[in-house]
Amino acid sequence: MILSFGIDKNILSEYLIRQNLISPDDKVLEVKKPGEGNMNFVARIVTREKKIILKQANPFVQKYPHIAAPVERVIVESQFYQTIQQLSNANEYVPEPLGLDPFNHIIAIEDLGEGNDFTFLYQKGKSLTEKQLNHLLSFLDLLHNKIKPHMLVAYPDNLKLRRLNHEHLFSYPFLAENGFDLDTVTSGLQEISMHYKTDTELKSKLEILGQLYLSEGDTLLHGDYYPGSWLHTTDGIKVIDPEFSHVGHKEFDLGIFIAHLKMSQANEKQIETIPSHNSNKKLNWNLVYQFVGVEMLRRLIGLAQLPLDLTLSEKEVMLKEAMLFVKNK
Repeated sequence: MILSFGIDKNILSEYLIRQNLISPDDKVLEVKKPGEGNMNFVARIVTREKKIILKQANPFVQKYPHIAAPVERVIVESQFYQTIQQLSNANEYVPEPLGLDPFNHIIAIEDLGEGNDFTFLYQKGKSLTEKQLNHLLSFLDLLHNKIKPHMLVAYPDNLKLRRLNHEHLFSYPFLAENGFDLDTVTSGLQEISMHYKTDTELKSKLEILGQLYLSEGDTLLHGDYYPGSWLHTTDGIKVIDPEFSHVGHKEFDLGIFIAHLKMSQANEKQIETIPSHNSNKKLNWNLVYQFVGVEMLRRLIGLAQLPLDLTLSEKEVMLKEAMLFVKNK
């Protein structure tokens, strides 16, 4: 089964009936695009009786088809949702999983309705409300501190996708010749980037952090906790797209989170309150900020660009700050 927006609705109806996702009397009426999918093909299926979201993992990144990606990521996403469902208040934060077809690399999840992600935060003058910030931090606290080790015994290591992510976090952005002309993003950025591509101390720190990222930890991570993974719905903020999830080091999730607040030019006082929201007092905040720096660098000079509302000089200031974070200075 290969999903597409032009798929024959009768064939899709039969497939959904076989998967026990709709009743034998139901029928697909529409196949719609719910939003932009970065990693996977995503479709909203409208039947006579219900709406569901189907996601299919193809052997490539949906947004960048020339980049190969493991199809097993859909199994990881399903396992993430199943694991979270063991907590009584899971539905406050994530959609309900409805089914998994590992043969076709398809997951079915609850349709949360028409909603928008939080990438608008990258526009100047936009910010999270205190309530929204509290909700997003509460989810991380839940994920990192309420999911216990015995609940993660059979959790997939997701190593194939982590290796792909590792390449774009710790290596590709820092290659002097990687084929990506940053002047196509912001004029003058290519020249500025060379300082970071040739800094041996920075690369040494990145090597250490990269190996830590690939190592086994003791905490369930979302793995890509940024505004594109937060959905604004009528029932509040929901967290989606956990295909990069793995059992790792909780400092990584927090680092990604803070990095995107910084790149969206959030109020520093808001960022300073973050440590008080986490119930785990053993966090290594130096490590958190090293991951903050890694994520800022890769988003500013790597392939996975964001719609940042920043001038060249503002990006240069952020790059300098990010490098200091990574070097722990």
